[in-house]
Amino acid sequence: MTLHPASALHRPAAPGVLVALILFQIVCTLFFVADVATDMQGRGLAVLTDWHLMPEIGATTGLFLGILFEIAVLVRLLRRQARLQQGMSVAAGALAEVMEGWFARWGLTPAEADVVAFTVKGFSIAEVAGFRGSSEATVKTHLNAIYRKSGAAGRAQLISLLVEDLLRAPLVDLRPGAPARPAERDAG
Repeated sequence: MTLHPASALHRPAAPGVLVALILFQIVCTLFFVADVATDMQGRGLAVLTDWHLMPEIGATTGLFLGILFEIAVLVRLLRRQARLQQGMSVAAGALAEVMEGWFARWGLTPAEADVVAFTVKGFSIAEVAGFRGSSEATVKTHLNAIYRKSGAAGRAQLISLLVEDLLRAPLVDLRPGAPARPAERDAG
C-alpha cells in the first residue's frame, strides 16, 4: 500500500534568503572593520574623541551583533523545523500503521486498500480512478465492498474509524529532547 502518491507533504523552503542576508551583512561588517582599522592606524586612543569615527564603530558593532543574533535565530528555526518534520513523519507513519491494521482486520484486498488510502486523502472517485487506471464504476465497487467490510456508512465514517486510534493519545511531544513516540516515553 502506498500512502504518499500525488500529495507529498510540503516542505518549507531552505532558509536561503536569511543566509544570503547574513552573508551580505558579513561583507558589510568586514568593509566597516577595514575602514575603521585604516582610520585608526597610528592614532591610538585619540580615536575615541573623533566624532566621525564613533558612528562607524557603532555601526560595525551593530552589524556584528545583528549577525550573531540572526545566526542564533536561524539555528533555532532549523532545529524547530527538524522537530516538526519528525513529528509529521511519526504521525504519517502512525496513520499508515493504523490503516494497515484496520485493512487486515477488514480483510481488504490490495486494490481496496489503495482505494481507501486515496479516499482518506480526500481524492474524488474520478481522481482515484485516474490514479489507479481503472473506471469510476470499479472504484465505486471497491468503495461499496470497503463500506460493507468495515461497517462504515460512508466516507466520513470510514475516515473517522481510521483516525479514531490516533486521537486517543498524543503522538508526538515537540519539546526538545522528548521521545517521538508514546511507546518510547513509556519504555524510558
